[in-house]
Amino acid sequence: MTAVPAFTALKLFRVYNHYRVTVGIILLGALFLQSEASISQTFAPYYFRIAAFSYAAVHVFTAFIMLAGFQPVIRHIVFSILLEVSLVTAMMLFGTGIAGGLGNMLVISVAASNIILRSQLGLLVAAISSLCVMGQEIYLLLNDSSNIDSVFRAGVLGVVYFATALLVRNLSYRISASEDLARRRAQNIEELERLNHQIIQRMLTGIIVTNEFGQVRMANQAALSLLGHEPTETLDMLPDDLMERLRDWQLDPGRKSLPFRGSSNRAPVQANFAMLQKEEGQDILIFLEDTGKIAQQAQQLKLASLGRLTAGIAHEIRNPLGAASHAAQLLLESDELNTADRQMTEIILRHAKRMNGIIENVLELSRGKTSTPEMIDLNEWLKTYINDYTAGGTISADIEVIRHKPDIQGRFDASHLSQILNNLIANGLRYSTAKTGYPWVGIVIGEIEDTRQAYLDILDNGPGIDNEQMRHLFEPFFTTDKKGTGLGLYLSKELCEANQAQLDYFKRDEGGSRFRITFPHPKRTT
Repeated sequence: MTAVPAFTALKLFRVYNHYRVTVGIILLGALFLQSEASISQTFAPYYFRIAAFSYAAVHVFTAFIMLAGFQPVIRHIVFSILLEVSLVTAMMLFGTGIAGGLGNMLVISVAASNIILRSQLGLLVAAISSLCVMGQEIYLLLNDSSNIDSVFRAGVLGVVYFATALLVRNLSYRISASEDLARRRAQNIEELERLNHQIIQRMLTGIIVTNEFGQVRMANQAALSLLGHEPTETLDMLPDDLMERLRDWQLDPGRKSLPFRGSSNRAPVQANFAMLQKEEGQDILIFLEDTGKIAQQAQQLKLASLGRLTAGIAHEIRNPLGAASHAAQLLLESDELNTADRQMTEIILRHAKRMNGIIENVLELSRGKTSTPEMIDLNEWLKTYINDYTAGGTISADIEVIRHKPDIQGRFDASHLSQILNNLIANGLRYSTAKTGYPWVGIVIGEIEDTRQAYLDILDNGPGIDNEQMRHLFEPFFTTDKKGTGLGLYLSKELCEANQAQLDYFKRDEGGSRFRITFPHPKRTT
């Protein structure tokens, strides 16, 4: 037999004591309401009153001390029930014996003890109750106050006590087994709920559970991050952009929503919706995908395919292209070429070099070398980079560095960052010189206050880019320069995405262009 837990035994004993207090009050009321002649029919009226008062007083006292905070343990409960049996037996002894019907009260006591204790102690209470009832009736018989019939009735009542104990023990065992099963199931459900919560919170996909009116019931950390919130913040309502896409989906569930920016400093977010059925009503499950990561995965597939393609390009194109370039160089060295042929040969050589540059860029892109990001002190790193850049043949270039804070760090692969700045600075110097005649580029080092993300702005005084060109700015082989390959900006953006950073273009109010590299969050390591 499984013992009842202590907190359950205490709760049951508290309820049972309320019953005993009620019975005690009823007994006292009966004593005051009955006539003196009725009381005088008992064997010992004075002691009967004392036993009745004691029964009520003991249980009222027990109620008060439990109300004051006392928590009885099993031995206290057993003692209290045995004291109750003794007082009831005393009332029977000083009253009218078995004929008064007080022995029936012990049936409740035996049943309660087996419900509360659920152990061999319940049978002990039944045994003591039987012995007490039989003992007091035999005592009365020996004093000529009872008869054999009453003793027999006391024996039958003892059998009833044991039958009650066994029946209640069986029922208590079933109840205990059901409680244990319910408790284990509740524990399993609670553990599964905690496990599901941890899994949902650790998912890289943003998860939001909301109702049809946009009231958020749950949002994981990835969702908060994608929407530009801190992990410790609480999201009560959907943002306006997401709410607009939810309404569009409710009108047409088959329609694919357009990406949106949860934060001005993050990549666009793709939202997908699903209905979550419940017993009453329905909720909506929203999945938020970081399009930057999707683009990164697409980039890896693209680079794998491009790698296979460029292996053939390198063999099939570079060899004949090298031969043509070498032949053009030999022709230029000839003294027999006239001016027109020399110009045509220079065109051939120039375009051969341009084609070779395209192949070099494609090969560089196809290698897809895995990025190894590290924390970089941007102020110190830029000093070294600019010294190396100007020492490489661009001494006349005016590269102005504007620092907003003295200590700004970003996570990036240093070699990738060098390649990106090489492209952006070379473009900026070229377009600034073409418009103003002065090779100037500005580099702004800053930090976004809300997200603590570092950024670099590369500024120039060139003509800028119109809206039509902006749509294709980062596409491969798109260029506004006749001498360009159209792969510089594309390669730069691909390298940024490989480092989980962003490369964006903005027009400057004073004219010219501004390219911004937004570094990933410093705590974001994957």
